[in-house]
Amino acid sequence: MKKIILILIYFFSSISLTAQQYDDSKVPGKVVAYSPASSGKYIGSPSLAILPNGNYVASHDFFGPESNEHVRATSKIYTSKNRGKSWVQIAEIDGAFWSKLFVRQGKLWFLGTDRHHGNTLVRLSEDGGKSWTNPTNGTNGLILEGEYHCAPMPIIEHNGRIWRAMESAMGPIKKWGKRYGAFMLSAPVDADLLNADSWTSSNILYYDSTYLDGNFGGWLEGNAVVDKDGQMWDILRVDDRSTLEEKAARVKISADGTLATFDPKTGFIAFPGGSKKFTIRYDEATELYWTIANVIPEEIKRDINGKNPASIRNTQALYSSPDLVNWTQRKVLLQHPDIVKHGFQYVDWKFDGKDIIFLSRTAYDDGVGGARNNHDANFLTFHRIKKFRKHL
Repeated sequence: MKKIILILIYFFSSISLTAQQYDDSKVPGKVVAYSPASSGKYIGSPSLAILPNGNYVASHDFFGPESNEHVRATSKIYTSKNRGKSWVQIAEIDGAFWSKLFVRQGKLWFLGTDRHHGNTLVRLSEDGGKSWTNPTNGTNGLILEGEYHCAPMPIIEHNGRIWRAMESAMGPIKKWGKRYGAFMLSAPVDADLLNADSWTSSNILYYDSTYLDGNFGGWLEGNAVVDKDGQMWDILRVDDRSTLEEKAARVKISADGTLATFDPKTGFIAFPGGSKKFTIRYDEATELYWTIANVIPEEIKRDINGKNPASIRNTQALYSSPDLVNWTQRKVLLQHPDIVKHGFQYVDWKFDGKDIIFLSRTAYDDGVGGARNNHDANFLTFHRIKKFRKHL
């Protein structure tokens, strides 16, 4: 009798486990990572780098009620040795959030915060992402102490320095958006990046309630971008819930990285998908700036009047610009008709020869109920735009 009971327990347990097996067959792109909605831990902060040997490295963190994002966040690192066709997890980092992978000095680095609104720190890996340094003080990776905000934004070289836009979360109004102040971090390209003294911070430009006729909700997730005249800019996502016409802000950065200035009369520009995170990079071959933007299609705008534009995340499209002001859509990359439980967001991307490769924080069907909503993603997905310049 006991044996029969054990057999029955095993049988019904097997049925339950089978029923909970997720299905990613309908998910666009190549799935790198998955976390079901039931876990209470959602996929965040996609980041992508290409190592000197050609291997790809990807990362993400976890946010949500069952994560430890507010204490000491967790990030996972993956690698692909076959140009993104398959991925293997190679590391898990304790104390990394909103972080960006980048290659400098022939080595792999990871720069972000240690938690939601935490210290700013950088880690170094000398084995392709398998092992990492542990920042504890100003000589081994702890750059700034306090409450800071960022996303996996570009880290670029210009005039002998590397540049990375950041935000302080220590503004006087302790609310999302309004607490953020824009500033720029930079360091000499050959400096010891683990040493806090190598880094220069600009002044911080905090929230101003008078911007956009009182409709300014804050700025965040800035891009370090150099225009064709050699001027450094911090181009930021803008929160403005009064209209579906999205915009970005352009903060001017001095050549030495110490001074950030903003003119509210000219600094706000129309930008496709500007109310969500976007990444801008310059392509020398086309002499154009490129972005993958979380746009709102015109046919959807007609049906969603009154909604926050930042909540619409069902479409990603490729855009280019000759001047960082005028943007032309080149190709819709990802789209789903549902705007409630489907989303493609927080794309990080790289030029890879004639192609663009990118990672998406993707909310999609998984056979066990799907994502909690379009924001709380259950997949990290990898994608390739083959011969992207043909779309000109």
